[in-house]
Amino acid sequence: MKKTDWHGVLPAITTPFREDLSIDFDSLGRHVSWLIENGCRGAVALGSLGESATLAFDEKVEILRACRRAAGGGFVVAGIAGLSTAECVALARAAESAGCDGLMALPPYVYRGDWRETEAHYSAVIAATPLSCMLYNNPIAYGTDVTPDQMGVLAAKHPNLHSVKESSGDVRRVTGIREVLADRLEIFIGVDDLIVEGIAAGAVGWVAGLVNAFPAESVLLFDLARDGKTEEARRLYDWFLPLLRLDVVPKFVQLIKLVQQEVGRGSERVRPPRLPIVGDEREATFEIIRTALRTRATL
Repeated sequence: MKKTDWHGVLPAITTPFREDLSIDFDSLGRHVSWLIENGCRGAVALGSLGESATLAFDEKVEILRACRRAAGGGFVVAGIAGLSTAECVALARAAESAGCDGLMALPPYVYRGDWRETEAHYSAVIAATPLSCMLYNNPIAYGTDVTPDQMGVLAAKHPNLHSVKESSGDVRRVTGIREVLADRLEIFIGVDDLIVEGIAAGAVGWVAGLVNAFPAESVLLFDLARDGKTEEARRLYDWFLPLLRLDVVPKFVQLIKLVQQEVGRGSERVRPPRLPIVGDEREATFEIIRTALRTRATL
């Protein structure tokens, strides 16, 4: 990938499991192909939504190979995360060998380092291969916040750092990144219910979650917002928002997989410690899904 390739809708894909919770590679391949057929630019595998923390190293590599086979001309971006920097560097190199087009570098799991440690970790991952890289900033989930000035340090150091997935939940951060870096990094929104506001602030891409169940609607929403078609975008956004908000709560993996199951595009199976949602939480989610499907035809 080149810097100019970082734009549009890139799904953060879920990982499908069989009944025994082994990876369903056939479903994975069909899912990636379907997303691209519906206008997505490729797939981001092994992210938070992909339950990366529950996957063994070899499973991650096989997932990347399966995505590469299924993606055709679409981009395959590997989420790079782990407990140690050494593990992440090894995964980055394995992703390159598997034919991935780019990397999305996450902060380390569990340990929340200071900036010196955070910079060293990101630098090791980005420098591990010549692949084009996206920095994933998600202080809400990971407790590590990379400021615009710190992004500038990394961008100056690594010419293959081309993009940032901004998931702080604050649209002002998009403005702040542009203020410090101008167009040095292509900015992606990483929380679903901030996409229209994020594009208005200057974002050029969306690493999306509910796209796993509604790719055509996701791509259309992105295109309308990007093209300044405000009224059409607002109408679609208003319909989509109850679903998109499922992406920004602690059980977002279970919820998005349940939506996929209800639209016939996956299973709600998750690996422990996650468990499928139950009770009132499940019924409330079903009501959101039913309402969305009932009103979908009026868009």
